[in-house]
Amino acid sequence: MGNLKNVALPLLLAFSLLYLPFAEGDWFINYHIHVTNDLSLLNSSAGKPNLFLYCKSKNKDLGDRAMVKGQDYTWDTKINFLWTTLFFCNARWEGHKNITFDAFKAKRDEQRCLQYHHSCMWSVREDGIYFNKNNATWYNSYRW
Repeated sequence: MGNLKNVALPLLLAFSLLYLPFAEGDWFINYHIHVTNDLSLLNSSAGKPNLFLYCKSKNKDLGDRAMVKGQDYTWDTKINFLWTTLFFCNARWEGHKNITFDAFKAKRDEQRCLQYHHSCMWSVREDGIYFNKNNATWYNSYRW
């Protein structure tokens, strides 16, 4: 019986340390991804879509969206057990440019998006795709 306690305690401790990162419910946190069309109305008319965004992951196809200036494309996701959750988008600026970018990558975005209400904010602009983690400073993360 004494040997069982000697084995059980280290196993319990090891499991606790392994589980510690999830103690606050990281697996259950919803991350909110926002992609906003901030392109100018150059060569397009007001009210007519000038950005086409197609987003998906390995397991979930979010479909294609035609977006007018100022429109926001939003979805939620959770991080999977292996931290391999990845959503990527193809952005096509009608008549101009096309780019594919990672809109949510678990290992990259877990902490940086957690800081601002679990949100990852993206802005599609004339010179690229900008990221914002605190609703104050934007970074051009993907150039056209």
